[in-house]
Amino acid sequence: MMEKPFTIGMLTSGGDAPGMNAAIRAVVRTGIANNCRVIGVSNGFDGLINGEFKEMGPRDVGGILQRGGTILQTRRSKTFIDPRGQRDAIRRMNEAGMDALVVIGGDGSLNGANALHTQGIKVIGIPASIDNDIWGTNIAIGVDTAMNTIMDAVDKLRDTASSHGRAFIVETMGRNSGYLAVMTGIVCGAEIVLIPEVEASLEEVAEAVEDAYRRGKTHAIIIVAEGFNLRTTELAHHLDEMDLGFKTRVTILGHIQRGGSPTAYDRLLASRMGVKAVEALLAGTSGVMTGLKGRGIDYIPLADVIANKRRTNLEYHHMARVLAR
Repeated sequence: MMEKPFTIGMLTSGGDAPGMNAAIRAVVRTGIANNCRVIGVSNGFDGLINGEFKEMGPRDVGGILQRGGTILQTRRSKTFIDPRGQRDAIRRMNEAGMDALVVIGGDGSLNGANALHTQGIKVIGIPASIDNDIWGTNIAIGVDTAMNTIMDAVDKLRDTASSHGRAFIVETMGRNSGYLAVMTGIVCGAEIVLIPEVEASLEEVAEAVEDAYRRGKTHAIIIVAEGFNLRTTELAHHLDEMDLGFKTRVTILGHIQRGGSPTAYDRLLASRMGVKAVEALLAGTSGVMTGLKGRGIDYIPLADVIANKRRTNLEYHHMARVLAR
């Protein structure tokens, strides 16, 4: 009688991030290279509950490295939060013969992965979140691509801002983390960066804009994370009322930051994390997340990941202010 092959399930959950497909590809091909079966789960944890499964082979993941989004589709599942939903998901996994699960996603997805781990399921998490707010890894899949998308947009906006002598307020994603705003503020030469971690008054913003005008700048770029304490449209309205020298325009980048072909960095990071996830399962490791530590990929307990929040390094925020002069 032939021994049953080790079977790995895999899903993507929560917000999509460029590079997820590279991670999917790495899990499938590394699993098959080690004589495993790999089953793709469509639509995140909802798909796990509903049994939306498809066995995947090398050709199923051909030509996806350059594609944004996720070929497995993704959802945010309210049903899975309920213990009954988790029980149904485990039952579906057992019926399909899954021995383990790889979960690719952000903090909510990793919480779901840990919930399964505490109930005896072998689970490995892979961090994918453009906000870079996942504790335990220097950077998550999708962050580099999102930063490059923002940089490209701001560079183009600066052209028209200079032509018309305007201040542009550019809103980035980052409900709880200002990482994207701070880093793109540095590389784009923003006059001021506004993030959730650092409160700033309307007067402080106005002072930075007026100072830029007095020093002879032809424009002002204000980068605002969506979680900042002042709403973007209200900020623009108040700045115009103050008559600081520049007329104000607002650009909310929105979900364009999630899309697009992943950068070389994100493709490589996702591939490394996907390989390490399968290697961990084959070595009997469970309940951990792959994370970038220095130059290497390490394993961080999921319990520690979800118990902590990654904060933006405020030294970079200070750097952005110094370089804006």
